Amino acid sequence: MNVFRALWAFRGFILGSVQREFQSRYRNSLLGIVWMVLNPLAMITVYTVIFSQVMRARLPTVEGQFAYSIYLCAGILAWGLFTEIVTRAQNVFLDNANLIKKLNFPRLCLPVIVVLGAVLNFAILLALFIGFLLIVGQFPGWRFWTLLPLLGVQMLLAIGLGMVLAVFNVFFRDVGQFFGIVLSFWFWCTPIVYPASILPDAIARLMAFNPMATLIDLQQRLFLGGEMDLTRLLPVLAFSLALCVLGGALFRRHSGDMVDEL
Repeated sequence: MNVFRALWAFRGFILGSVQREFQSRYRNSLLGIVWMVLNPLAMITVYTVIFSQVMRARLPTVEGQFAYSIYLCAGILAWGLFTEIVTRAQNVFLDNANLIKKLNFPRLCLPVIVVLGAVLNFAILLALFIGFLLIVGQFPGWRFWTLLPLLGVQMLLAIGLGMVLAVFNVFFRDVGQFFGIVLSFWFWCTPIVYPASILPDAIARLMAFNPMATLIDLQQRLFLGGEMDLTRLLPVLAFSLALCVLGGALFRRHSGDMVDEL
């Protein structure tokens, strides 16, 4: 509870940092916030053309002109939120070394700023995606609210993993570089661009050990009107909480040593 009280006491610092970061990211850009949309839009367009048109990819049990585009958008949006939190969190102490040395504030404010900034960016992209779904008549209705627990578990997973990596990254600077490679392989080992149904049975069974495969599959099913078994979230939730506990324990144990290493 002391942690939450400390974070609440510094809420002005947290919200101000999120606002300044968002504004500074696009301050000197001609297109400004449009760049946030162009990058994922370009990726979605390329993959849609290649896999939906050239390779004639089809999703099992799902029909519709926009089915693959919705499948792809849901997966890329979810993956983008996850990777933004993890990649920024793993460098959060290194990137704010001067701030940590000069000011006295709860260090956990920094991961919270990372999460809130990523959620703000995600919310803008999600709003555009919802607009697209409404235009094509594919909005999932009341089922849309099941997105909240999915995103909650996903953010726990991302910040837990990010905190573990952040502590190690202070002492071993290769951790961040190596994890960038891991993320590239992780993306293609997660059914985002392709449906899991095309995988051999042996490989498909291994997807049970990929927490992002479960989270993204549930979100794709949500937006495509497929059957959803939310009990599949329980192992991912347990794993995510374990990562958060581990990250918190590592932070408490090495917070003093990290200042000397920064």
